[in-house]
Amino acid sequence: MKNFKPLKHFTQTVLQGLFGLLPITIFVVLILWMYGKVDMLVGWVFTTVGFTPEHHKFLWFLLALGSFVLLLYFMGLLIKTRLIGYFEGLMARLPGYKTIKDLINIFNSSKEGENRVLVVVIKGFAKEGYNIGLMYSQKESIIKDHYTVTLSMSPIPNGGYMFEVHKENIFVIEEATFDDNLQYLLSMGVKSFAEVVRSDPKPLDALPSLDVWLTTHKYS
Repeated sequence: MKNFKPLKHFTQTVLQGLFGLLPITIFVVLILWMYGKVDMLVGWVFTTVGFTPEHHKFLWFLLALGSFVLLLYFMGLLIKTRLIGYFEGLMARLPGYKTIKDLINIFNSSKEGENRVLVVVIKGFAKEGYNIGLMYSQKESIIKDHYTVTLSMSPIPNGGYMFEVHKENIFVIEEATFDDNLQYLLSMGVKSFAEVVRSDPKPLDALPSLDVWLTTHKYS
C-alpha cells in the first residue's frame, strides 16, 4: 500500500474500463444492426403476402424476434464448426485488422511476456541526450538482438517514429506505464518524467538494460 497512487490507479482503471467496454459496445451495435435487418425482412414478407405491417405490429415483432433468435441459433452452430475459423482467417487478411486488435489489447494491464508494453529510454537525437519511448512487445526484430521502440510526438501521441535498437542500448523504466508516457507527452515537457511517475531522478545505469530485463522476466 506504500506505493499506491490513487490518481494513477483511477486513470488506469478508467482506461481499462473503456477498452473493456469496447467489445461489449461493438457486440450490442452488431446485434441491433442484425435485428434491424431481420425486422426489415419480416416487414417485406408481410407486404409481399398482402398483410399491412402497421396493422399487425405485435405479430410483426414476434416474427422478427423469432427469426432473429433462429438466425443466432444457426450462427451458434457455425461457431462449433471449422467455418468460423475460416471466417476469422478471412478477417485477419483485411488491412489493419490485426493491428487494431492488438492496439485494443494494449490497455489490458494483464498482458505479459512478449506482449507487455514497456516504457524505455534509448540513445536520443542529441549527442548526449536520450529519448523516452514505448515497446509494444518484446519480439525480436528482423535484425538480431534488435527490438522495435516507438518514439511518439508531443502533444499528438498517435504520431511518431519507430526505431530498431540493440537491446543493450534500451533501458527499462520499470515503474512507468503506458498512461505515464501519455501524460508526459501531453504535458509537452511541463512535467518531467520523474514528476509523472513520482520518482527521484536516477542515473542511467540504475535502470536495467533490456537485455537484463528480458533475462529477469524470461518466465514471467
